[in-house]
Amino acid sequence: MFVTGKICIWAITPGGVKIGQYLNFAIPHSDFLVSQTIADSIDVPDNTVVFEKLQVMFSKLFRSYSAHICIFSTAIAVRIAAPLIESKLADPAIVVMDDRGVHAISLLSGHLGGGNQLALEVARITGATPVITTATDINNLPSIDMVAKKENLLIQNPEMIKKVNMAFLQDKSIRILDPLNIVAPHIPEQFRWNESHQNPYVATVICSDMERPEAGVEKFSLYNGRAGEVPRETLILRPSSLMAGMGCNRGTTAKELLDFLTTAFKKNNLCLNSLAGIATTSVKHDETGLLELAQGLGKPILFYDKAALNSVETIENPSDIVEKHIGVKSVCEAASILAAHNGNLILPKIKRGNATLAVARMKKYKNRI
Repeated sequence: MFVTGKICIWAITPGGVKIGQYLNFAIPHSDFLVSQTIADSIDVPDNTVVFEKLQVMFSKLFRSYSAHICIFSTAIAVRIAAPLIESKLADPAIVVMDDRGVHAISLLSGHLGGGNQLALEVARITGATPVITTATDINNLPSIDMVAKKENLLIQNPEMIKKVNMAFLQDKSIRILDPLNIVAPHIPEQFRWNESHQNPYVATVICSDMERPEAGVEKFSLYNGRAGEVPRETLILRPSSLMAGMGCNRGTTAKELLDFLTTAFKKNNLCLNSLAGIATTSVKHDETGLLELAQGLGKPILFYDKAALNSVETIENPSDIVEKHIGVKSVCEAASILAAHNGNLILPKIKRGNATLAVARMKKYKNRI
């Protein structure tokens, strides 16, 4: 799908209603909104939402949809959207069409928001000419933000996207530190700097679930001797690759669990931004501390029953006490491995206070290293 989530189609003219009705039928998960003036003068479908003032309604619904198809002039679209725009990471896509269906213009969030792909799809459906103006696309070059979107990478410092994409446009090299081999396959060899290049790199791209991925990498100096200081010309991408298995005594607070989790990640050079979720035994389905921890982090929590946990054969630290009380040899190690789709256990069980923790890396990254 070109856009994840619902799409809103807007029309304010008779011609726009005809095109909008057709798009509404052709695009799943779309809503069709028509101005009151037009709805009073022509027949509109029963499922159409009628609005009085475009600016008011658009402002109200702007962030309720993943994308908007505006069948009216670009000038109108710019005026109503401009006060609402915040960031390319959060703004919905906007595609503008004229009411004769001649052009489909990707206006906002062309890359991360899916606007370019939506414009192409709208053009395909209606026969319009797609208008794409992002420089990397029209020059048939890679775009680091599109790579991040395709691989579901968190962009830690989005202000650096422009610097990296400009390197591609200027035919310059970037240095890549990518221990899981996620980004590098998307970047043509000509842009990947190595020591044989006579010209220096202009930016660095780091993609790792390790907080300091340069640690132990020979000849890779990231911090230039300044502890904790990332060079300005560095884009940091984080894969959603780590599953934390946790167990705890009944009544353990979310605060204690969060402190344990964050401290363990820091001590073991793991990045919390790469945490994909938390996993535990189904016995803990009502454990308030774990539920609040997952909610506070904005991560899913997965529960596994006794049979599933006991099916894991790669646990490193079975527990006789746990087996005696709930009938499983392992909670945190087994749960993390299961949640990682039988991935690699990279942090065997550790215990602190009332809780245990283990971390596994998703299986899909195993063969990339």
